[in-house]
Amino acid sequence: MALPGVQEGLSYGTPGFRVKGKLFLRLWEDGETLVARVDPDERPFLLAENPSGLYLTDHYRNAPWILVRLSAVSSEELKEQIVEAWLLSAPRILVEAYAAERKHGGAIR
Repeated sequence: MALPGVQEGLSYGTPGFRVKGKLFLRLWEDGETLVARVDPDERPFLLAENPSGLYLTDHYRNAPWILVRLSAVSSEELKEQIVEAWLLSAPRILVEAYAAERKHGGAIR
């Protein structure tokens, strides 16, 4: 919720997060995995970097999503996945405001 424009709601019966109505992150039904928007071109590299923490099911293979096993990623990696998912979904004006805040020392907690 620290990212600009984020709204929490339900997605498939689990907590989901949207920016300007666009879903970028949700808790998977198992309660131990996040479904995060991802750049499809970057996904193979992410999967290779942390195969125990990041994975796919056939359902997501042709969609711009990655599964994040919460018990197998560091808090820093989790934060990176969340921010990246938000950046891929947020409107340009929010991304620019976020970048300007970060440039001036603002931090996401």
